[in-house]
Amino acid sequence: MAQSRALLLLLLLPPQLHLGPVLAMRAPGFGRSGGHSLSPEENEFAEEEPVLVLSPEEPGPGPAAISCPRDCACSQEGVVDCGGIDLREFPGDLPEHTSHLSLQNNKLEKIPPGAFSELSSLRELYLQNNYLTDEGLDNETFWKLSSLEYLDLSSNNLSRVPAGLPRSLVLLHLEKNAIRSVDADVLTPIRSLEYLLLHSNQLQAQGIHPRAFQGLKRLHTVHLYNNALERVPSGLPRRVRTLMILHNQITGIGREDFATTYFLEELNLSYNRITSPQVHRDAFRKLLLRSLDLSGNRLHTLPPGLPRNVHVLKVKRNELAALARGALAGMAQLRELYLTSNRLRSRALGPRAWVDLAHLQLLDIAGNQLTEIPEGLPESLEYLYLQNNKISAVPANAFDSTPNLKGIFLRFNKLAVGSVVDSAFRRLKHLQVLDIEGNFEFGDVSKDRGRLGKEKEEEEEEEEEEEEETR
Repeated sequence: MAQSRALLLLLLLPPQLHLGPVLAMRAPGFGRSGGHSLSPEENEFAEEEPVLVLSPEEPGPGPAAISCPRDCACSQEGVVDCGGIDLREFPGDLPEHTSHLSLQNNKLEKIPPGAFSELSSLRELYLQNNYLTDEGLDNETFWKLSSLEYLDLSSNNLSRVPAGLPRSLVLLHLEKNAIRSVDADVLTPIRSLEYLLLHSNQLQAQGIHPRAFQGLKRLHTVHLYNNALERVPSGLPRRVRTLMILHNQITGIGREDFATTYFLEELNLSYNRITSPQVHRDAFRKLLLRSLDLSGNRLHTLPPGLPRNVHVLKVKRNELAALARGALAGMAQLRELYLTSNRLRSRALGPRAWVDLAHLQLLDIAGNQLTEIPEGLPESLEYLYLQNNKISAVPANAFDSTPNLKGIFLRFNKLAVGSVVDSAFRRLKHLQVLDIEGNFEFGDVSKDRGRLGKEKEEEEEEEEEEEEETR
């Protein structure tokens, strides 16, 4: 029985305990409870009863200590964080298995030769916001990083794209430097490159070699905004899909500027110095654009030859005074049109202006000089932005052609209480937002809006009653 009890006790042991190396026998005369003495018969039995000696489990061998630079944080997963610790020299003693290395927000001016030679597993390297210069990086600084996919060198003092970058790179941050040139062969070996961020530098078109992007078949996103480009650079990547060239000094778009970018979907040319006569009528002829942004330029008219398959067209903050006949012809795929903050007048927007826009859902003509709600708007329209104009009336037939409207924005016009005909909104069964605040003599707009809504409900109830009577 004693052996059975011992076996049961063994089975019930908590996992953190185990049998010690000794099975001690109970000494004769040692009581089971307190100082009670056993009879001779009990002593004879007790000599055969083993006593389990329990001890805490001895810890096994722990993980080997990893080397870690002073003041840095290192993990077993290969993440080394040396960011923001005021480093002036490259840290030594980096773990060989490092996969993510953060050195951003320090005061590094150079990377010593061979600093990364043992880090063959490094996949992400963060060096942004330091004082790195061209002289502080040699041609072999990054060359041996055969697994590196992400490199951030933004916010340093580089004047050119570093040579010897790893072929494995997928994303390269070079923004916010003083880069003036991209040489012919500096990027071409990086055949896996997909994202190239060169914005906020000092690039001019002549500083980008025509073969700078040659062979980069995976490169689909290029940021060149906020530079000093006076024209569209030649030799753009053939498979680029997103091209950001906003905030430059481009004055025109030539016939061949985008002749080879067949896959381009999003093109942002906003806030340049482009004028209408300097846009060639065939500039966009080969493009399958989904989004084109020409805002913040010096356009007096919409450029001819706009891509017909575009879904989003932005021409905000220009000098448009009218929409020329046929300016939007054939643009049946257009979903959103932004004409905000121009000089458009009502007489320059005839009902034929929108005739081909069969799928238009959003029209923004805010901040112009309209005195009337435009006529002949597409039936597909859902959101109409007309705020900050000079509209003085909403007639009964204002929205007859747009029964699918969900939002009407008429804030800050010249509407008076009596100038809005209530019946103008009767057919708008999907209307969710009617914004008419900030108009002359409207006073408490919420009351007027509530009154309109109440009248609409009463009209619907009357219609239902009439239907019941006819039944």
